[in-house]
Amino acid sequence: MSSLRDAAMNSKAWPFEEARAVLKRYGGKDPAKGYVLFETGYGPSGLPHIGTFGEVARTTMIRRAFEIISDIPTRLICFSDDVDGMRKVPENVPQQEMLRQHMQKPLTSVPDPYGEFESFGHHNNAMLRRFLDTFGFEYEFISATEFYKSGRFDDTLRLAAERYDAIMGIMLASLREERQQTYSCFLPIHPETGRVLYVPMKEVNARDATITFDDEQGREWTLPVTGGHVKLQWKPDFGARWAALDVDFEMYGKDHSTNTPIYDGICEVLGGRKPNHFTYELFLDDQGQKISKSKGNGLTIDEWLTYAATESLSYFMYQKPKTAKRMHFDVIPRAVDEYHQQLRAFPEQDVAGQVNNPVWHIHNGKPPESRMVVSFGMLLNLASVAGAKDAGALWKFIRRYAPEASPEKNPDLDAAAGFAVRYFADRIAPTRVFRLPDDRERAAMEDLVARLKVWDGGLDDEALQSMVFAVGKEHGFEPLRDWFKALYEVLLGASDGPRFGGFVALYGVEESVALIERALSGELA
Repeated sequence: MSSLRDAAMNSKAWPFEEARAVLKRYGGKDPAKGYVLFETGYGPSGLPHIGTFGEVARTTMIRRAFEIISDIPTRLICFSDDVDGMRKVPENVPQQEMLRQHMQKPLTSVPDPYGEFESFGHHNNAMLRRFLDTFGFEYEFISATEFYKSGRFDDTLRLAAERYDAIMGIMLASLREERQQTYSCFLPIHPETGRVLYVPMKEVNARDATITFDDEQGREWTLPVTGGHVKLQWKPDFGARWAALDVDFEMYGKDHSTNTPIYDGICEVLGGRKPNHFTYELFLDDQGQKISKSKGNGLTIDEWLTYAATESLSYFMYQKPKTAKRMHFDVIPRAVDEYHQQLRAFPEQDVAGQVNNPVWHIHNGKPPESRMVVSFGMLLNLASVAGAKDAGALWKFIRRYAPEASPEKNPDLDAAAGFAVRYFADRIAPTRVFRLPDDRERAAMEDLVARLKVWDGGLDDEALQSMVFAVGKEHGFEPLRDWFKALYEVLLGASDGPRFGGFVALYGVEESVALIERALSGELA
């Protein structure tokens, strides 16, 4: 443990850097509450998306890193702001008209359009927990509805009434003049309609911990701020939650970064200590737009898991959290292959290298052995030319290439073969565009066929790659990338592909000859 802890204390891996900052927060002393509290927040206005998963995955990585460098106990809370009023109907859910009748009601008061749960908020919370449980996260779930109604938040809400002017001072400084006229950090929940009201306060009574306001019809109401009758606006809610729970660490997206001084200030006004922060870059869809729960753009967790194992998604989340990421289907194959490259490297690394390896953080220091003797990218191309309908069809080629491999000995490879067939059928086959070769490309491919027909070098990837390379050079391709691009476009219907020598080794020399001859005869195009 000492050598591991020493390596962790010097690691440049971002989870260890953040963990050391949290440890420094207490200056060598244990927290008065007896543990360090990590928190993630979730707004259940729509179905959970991959960004939500990423927040919990990354926070978990920091939590595990902290547990290596410190003996202080830890907790991770996933907090759902399900008292938030539904401001718009998500585009990707059923019963749109029914939902429109419940606008501005807390999400846990909106009927579930799927008819499965007590409310839409309960449904989305259940989806979040199912997704998180799929990955084996250890977390405690808190619903804001329960938090407000049970009284757990009451002391902080009373303090907010007492220090209302200080909170408003922070908030008003961040608002336009027009918005300042009607803003209040308290949002009453109408006793009759159940809607969350955005109305100015006529009075905030600190002694009684009540608010007085007029509703949209001009009727005056007085409500206690406690017991779930009132909620806080989302920015004050952030800081108040930190104060109430004594949160030590929370990460959030770059779109929140300008609000950090507001969150911190309100936390401190309410007697709390601002937590450590980590701001990550946003997830984008294939058009470069921010992923939105209400739009349903970008990848969902279920969509990723349709085409790859869970670990590949965790690997994707680990990589460069401060760099914006496109979350689209085409990132999956690379994530799978890079993950297995790191798995293969891990046993050969010293402790310092291992704690900097992404798979250490994905598997809490105990990564499995990779049995992927064929890359996912290669499996995709094999599925393409073999016309495979299931993983079994690929194993005929895999066994010849790697005789010692089997579905039983290589379960990760077997699973990847199934994913590859599905990914090819859904994501690649509909987009393929084959073309005929031009005269120079045809001459080079005919030369390649001639050499393959007399090939006696076995299924040696490197030797085959060198031979294909030599054909391109001898036929004047400059840069050589154009030669390989021509092979991919003519034979696979795509502009990118595998190392061609490796592809021939896996698919087979005779089969590759037949494929090239079919392309030259015009069968593919």
